[in-house]
Amino acid sequence: MTIPERTFKLSELAELSGLRFRGDGDCLIDGIAGLAEATPTQVSFLSNPAYRGQLARTRAAAVILNDQDAGNYDGNCLLSPNPYLSYARVSALFDPRRGPRPGIDDSARIDPDVQLGQGVSVGANAVIGPGCVIADGCNIGPGCVIGADCRLGEDCALVANITLCEGVVIGKRVIVHPGAVIGADGFGLAFDEDHWQKISQIGSVEIGDDCEIGANTTIDRGALGNTVLEDDVRLDNQIQIGHNVRIGAHTAMAGCVGISGSTQIGRYCRFAGRAGTVGHIRIADRTTVNFNSVVTRSIEEPGTVWSAALPAVPVGEWHRILVHLRRLDRLVQRVFKLENKHGRKAGPGEKK
Repeated sequence: MTIPERTFKLSELAELSGLRFRGDGDCLIDGIAGLAEATPTQVSFLSNPAYRGQLARTRAAAVILNDQDAGNYDGNCLLSPNPYLSYARVSALFDPRRGPRPGIDDSARIDPDVQLGQGVSVGANAVIGPGCVIADGCNIGPGCVIGADCRLGEDCALVANITLCEGVVIGKRVIVHPGAVIGADGFGLAFDEDHWQKISQIGSVEIGDDCEIGANTTIDRGALGNTVLEDDVRLDNQIQIGHNVRIGAHTAMAGCVGISGSTQIGRYCRFAGRAGTVGHIRIADRTTVNFNSVVTRSIEEPGTVWSAALPAVPVGEWHRILVHLRRLDRLVQRVFKLENKHGRKAGPGEKK
């Protein structure tokens, strides 16, 4: 069965997205694309000034623009103070993917003790354990495994092959992408002379409303209390969240971030790809951690930006840098000796 096309007049698109339009309100639009790729029946957007050069050449039926860029464009446009945000909202109108149909696949296995709400969809080979509560409008995709005593709020979507271990609690409108594991044991171990003793992970995981969990991301259950994601936390793919971490509302993390156990992260924080933390530290609200940076101590001041990554350079230049790094300690000692020779006393920990 083909998916029905979604076509809007420019005036209709403006009304649905809460924007003003300029140009031919009867212009028909059936999709969305980038400036360079858009066809004469698609809407596009400009948010990054680096792409302004493409505006004059675009074939788009209309472009989402701020007032400044609209002044330099003669074609149809949707006027927005934040074109990227408006693009995000308009994109939902052209999403071609089929939504789930309510109902339970014959191959699903649901314990008799489960409470299923209205309009729930349960896909092929899904398993739901005893004591679970699945609220109205939830979609449990194919291959999902939900352990005992889990709770899902209204309109959650577990896309496919997701594991929720025992006792996980998820709020409303949460999206979990394929392969995610929520509530597996944290890495809790104690060393006993010549072997490791496992520490029972008796907490669980709590996830607030409107969160999104990326593909193959893992969120460990707490050792004692719970691992907690507050409302509107957004995690990209392949992220590791350790046990007893708390992530404040509206925080976003890009791919391959790693957060060690018992870290407390504030609200509105941003972590770029491959960033991470050591455990047992606190990070203030609105902190930004740049790509490939590791936070090794608590950050107390809100709104700061942290970075420790070395950007890539040509390999020959990198080899020269490594040579200098190997000589750095000897060079520092030579500087100390020269300074001491001319009357400067060595500082704490410095060799004379």
